[in-house]
Amino acid sequence: MPIKGKWAAGIEPRGFTWVYRGAFAVAERPGGATTVHRQVRRDEELLWLKHQGFSRVVTVAAEVPTPSVYGEHGLTLGHYAMRAGVAPKEVLAACYGDLARCLGAGTVVLLHDDEVSDRLLGMVAGFLVWSGRAPTVPASLTAVERLFRRSVGPEGRGILFGLPEAGGA
Repeated sequence: MPIKGKWAAGIEPRGFTWVYRGAFAVAERPGGATTVHRQVRRDEELLWLKHQGFSRVVTVAAEVPTPSVYGEHGLTLGHYAMRAGVAPKEVLAACYGDLARCLGAGTVVLLHDDEVSDRLLGMVAGFLVWSGRAPTVPASLTAVERLFRRSVGPEGRGILFGLPEAGGA
């Protein structure tokens, strides 16, 4: 029996925010953070993403326990783990390059971590500067803080001090 009503198109991921409406968004990991992950919720959120036109998910979470699930929902997955022991500039350059390629090709992309944290907001602000979409770090921080209605803390601001060379878009 097909699902009807408001659940037919899935549910919006927690913390979902458009950075560029219809092109680039941020949310917490579909299904929730690792410690509170729910498979049914994940599937509903991935269904919602697909119905909203997303075709690419980029994650910076330390681990992605079931990457095949994204493919089952028609989404491609990019994984750029931001964790101890990994050179952040190289990870940021690869992640930002992926995001820039997606936006350049018209691919609707979601960037996520286990939660919408200072680190994730710092990565978004960094991408805006790296790609030339924001002229300066202060302008980028202001835009991200207004968009997400919260301040970017020390961890997020620290990312801005270690940005890779600008890639432009």
